[in-house]
Amino acid sequence: MLSIIIGGSGSGKSAFAEDLVCRLPGRRIYIATMTARDPESLQRIAKHRRARAGRGFQTLERGCDLAGAAESESELPARANVLLEDLSNLLANEMFQPEGGEIDAVRAGIIVLKNRCENLTVVTNEIFSDGGRYDGMTELYLRNLAMLNRELAREADLVAEVICGLPNVLKGNLP
Repeated sequence: MLSIIIGGSGSGKSAFAEDLVCRLPGRRIYIATMTARDPESLQRIAKHRRARAGRGFQTLERGCDLAGAAESESELPARANVLLEDLSNLLANEMFQPEGGEIDAVRAGIIVLKNRCENLTVVTNEIFSDGGRYDGMTELYLRNLAMLNRELAREADLVAEVICGLPNVLKGNLP
C-alpha cells in the first residue's frame, strides 16, 4: 500500500503519518531525509526523534540515494512498513547537494522502495499556496516537488492532507 500524507509546516502531518504506520503489523522503518546543516535543522531532527521514541521504529538516515538504501537488505529489510520523512527534504538534497542525483534519483528511489516494502507512507509538504515569486532554482524545486506529489498521488492508495492535526482524506480510506 502506498500512502501520501501532505500538509504545511507544523500541520501535524508527521505525527499523523507515524500514527498511521504504527497501526500496521510488522517491522517499522523510518527513513529520515533531513541533513543537519544548522541549529534549526538540528532542533527539527531532535524533535522528530523524540516524537518517534519508543514507537518501534528503526531509523535509517538517508539524505540522498534512496535507491541505494532500498536495495540493501542490511539497511532496509524486505516487506517492512516504511515511513519516508520527507519527500521535500529528499528532493532538496538530490537537487542541491554535490552528491545528489536530481529528480530522477528521487523517482528511482521511490520505485525501488515501493517494490521492496509492504507499506510505504510518504510525508510531503504543501508549499505552493503562498503566491510568492522565487528565483529560478527555487521555482525549479517547487515545480519538481509539485510534479512528484502529483505522480505519487496518482499511484497512491491513500492520499490525506493534514490541517491542524486533522486528516482530510482526498483519495482512498484510512486503515
